[in-house]
Amino acid sequence: MKNMTLITGSAAIALGGALMLGGGGTLANWNAEATTTPGTIVSGNLNLVNSTAGTWKDRNGDAVTIANYKVVPGDKLTFTQTLPVTLEGDKMAANVATTGISATNGFTPANVTVSAPVLTVGGLPVANPLKPTGSAQTVTATITFEFLSTTAGRTDVGVSYNFNSVAFQLTQVTQSGLS
Repeated sequence: MKNMTLITGSAAIALGGALMLGGGGTLANWNAEATTTPGTIVSGNLNLVNSTAGTWKDRNGDAVTIANYKVVPGDKLTFTQTLPVTLEGDKMAANVATTGISATNGFTPANVTVSAPVLTVGGLPVANPLKPTGSAQTVTATITFEFLSTTAGRTDVGVSYNFNSVAFQLTQVTQSGLS
């Protein structure tokens, strides 16, 4: 009987302790809370506008009307396009490139070179990637088409190089600190 009383008493103490620790009791926990205003996140901007027609010039810098100009071996024509560019963002950077230019667009590839765009801002050369300046930038892109003087015989007589589907493309590039 003494063992039974000891077992019953121990069980009662264990059950009481469990109830106190498991939420049945009144153990106090301290906590505190503070609020803050972390601010607003605002996204940047990347935009390219083609608002004016580009111009073609020959090797001497004279304007040409490309619709009726016929190139001969040794000719070099330069196309210049003004592009308003908007770049906003703390880690924004973007490349200007062209699409739609192909080495096999009519002429024999060995007889023609077409350059990647050469970029300037305010007459000064700039390189890709472009970065924000705090306001819209006016970027001038220049592409050179050269019908090489080394073209032999009558190669490429009467052929055409179609620039009707050329586009300027502004593409964000990943900066350090982005993934």
